[in-house]
Amino acid sequence: MEIYKRKSIYKNLQRKIIIIILCVSIIPLVFLGETIYYRFAETYGEKIEEQIKYRVRSVSDGVEVFLKERTAIVATILDTHSFDYLKQQENLARIFKVISRRTDGLIDLGVIDSAGQHLAYSGPYNLKGLNYYQQGWFNEVMTKGKYISNVYMGYRQLPHFVIAVRGYSNGQSWILRATVDSDIFNKLVRTAQTGKSGDAYIINKNGIYQTAPRFSGKILGKSNIPLTLFGRSTTVAEKIKDNGKTKHVAGTWLKNNEWLLVITQNVGDEKGGLLTTRNTEIIIIVFSCLAIIMTTFFAMRIIFKHLEEADKGISELNDQLIQSDKMAALGKMATGIAHEINNPLAIIGEKAGWMRDLLVEEEFQKSENFKEYEQSIDKIEEHVERARKITHNMLGFARRMEHRLDDVDINHVLHQTLELLQSYAQTNNIEISKDFQSELPIIASDQSQLQQVFLNLINNAIDAVEKDGWIEVKTRKKDSQIVIAIKDNGPGIAEEHLKKVFDPFFTTKETGKGTGLGLSVSYNIIKKLGGTIKAESKPSEGAVFSIKLPISQSFNVRKVRLMITKFARLEFELFTKPSKSDFLRVHQK
Repeated sequence: MEIYKRKSIYKNLQRKIIIIILCVSIIPLVFLGETIYYRFAETYGEKIEEQIKYRVRSVSDGVEVFLKERTAIVATILDTHSFDYLKQQENLARIFKVISRRTDGLIDLGVIDSAGQHLAYSGPYNLKGLNYYQQGWFNEVMTKGKYISNVYMGYRQLPHFVIAVRGYSNGQSWILRATVDSDIFNKLVRTAQTGKSGDAYIINKNGIYQTAPRFSGKILGKSNIPLTLFGRSTTVAEKIKDNGKTKHVAGTWLKNNEWLLVITQNVGDEKGGLLTTRNTEIIIIVFSCLAIIMTTFFAMRIIFKHLEEADKGISELNDQLIQSDKMAALGKMATGIAHEINNPLAIIGEKAGWMRDLLVEEEFQKSENFKEYEQSIDKIEEHVERARKITHNMLGFARRMEHRLDDVDINHVLHQTLELLQSYAQTNNIEISKDFQSELPIIASDQSQLQQVFLNLINNAIDAVEKDGWIEVKTRKKDSQIVIAIKDNGPGIAEEHLKKVFDPFFTTKETGKGTGLGLSVSYNIIKKLGGTIKAESKPSEGAVFSIKLPISQSFNVRKVRLMITKFARLEFELFTKPSKSDFLRVHQK
């Protein structure tokens, strides 16, 4: 067949193959992208609903705990003190001062008799002598024994709500009443707000705002949220606003189904990540299609070009066979050259290491050209390693990375750590003093893990001191160990807690402020590094955490590395040329 006819056949075949490949590649890719996107959108929507549900549950739990704790405080005062004692103004003021020091959230405390007369009052308002018999909450607490009121104006003409507990004395009922701090309570509710459009507030069962919403409405105003959306458990629903925007609305009932915590969030704000994902997916699909088209087109051109060239004659095929033989011979030669080069590379590497040791141990450091010597050695070692990798790749020989220790200056690591925490300490007016022993030996250890331990301990000390205190960090060399002591003047650790401070999940911090894992992780790190960590404390005298690390000189680390390098070179020679004479030569080395 003439050559021009074969070219026409090749072109038609090339066109058909390109069309088939593109259809088989692009159509499934687009279909897969659409399927993944819609599945992701569905999952993303479920995730948004779960997140808003979680926020509602978390904040509702916090509100319930807040109310129960304050109710328990009022009930405890009532149960532990008599009516005659509490109706004395000075006694009530003393008790209120004590609980104000220990907890927040209450702004006043009052004693009211069965006739509604305010007998004693401690707080910022002038309410003593007023009568509450006609107040709605008065009859509720007389009936139920304990009662948390709705928000109302009252005598002070400010929105507030109270916690009241009924007691008995000489056959007569009386009430101990406390007013909840609205600012603290509102802040607690507002923790559920997220983003630019997120809102969180509480309404009662009549739809009246008990806390101020973020955008529209005010306390004691009427809400337009339909209460029928919410059952007894957390519910999420979509509601179309007047301006046409869709928003998520979630709510859960509090206070025996008398209050409803509501969280709202615009759907558009939550779906920003979904839109980004969609756009990214479109870009990926478009570029993938372009890549497939270009790859297919050029690949077919290359393939058919080679087919056409193959038809030019047997002479070209013979030339290729000859060239292949040359390349095979060159490959064998390269293997031998790589083996021969590897031996001097190892010697150069050893000598460079010996020269580096000379620079460290002898008088070369005083030379004006010391830096140039050091930089030259760095270049030698860098290019030796590069050449070794090339020869190893040529031989297909893979080596495992050895474990390397750091040369650690304890004082330097502590100095870096203190710089990270200095601003935090100054913010709380905490002075950090350093008492570092000069010329501590450089040890072989893990610098990053040691810094993590120091960061945990110093951060714990700052949290313990809180404000207006001091922390002392001291280092000493003692026998064959380095001792690091971190001392603070905080409240200290109770004796029964000292044995548990390194236990996982044990913490004396408030709920939500500590996981109880920092000291446990620090203990495990120090133990793996061959050291010990110990806590000492006395109540009101602060605490001391002492770390002891073994002194393992960095010289030993360098020596071990040199030995490992030499052994690996000898092992490599034995692996590449396993003849009897070479085995004896390597063994003698």
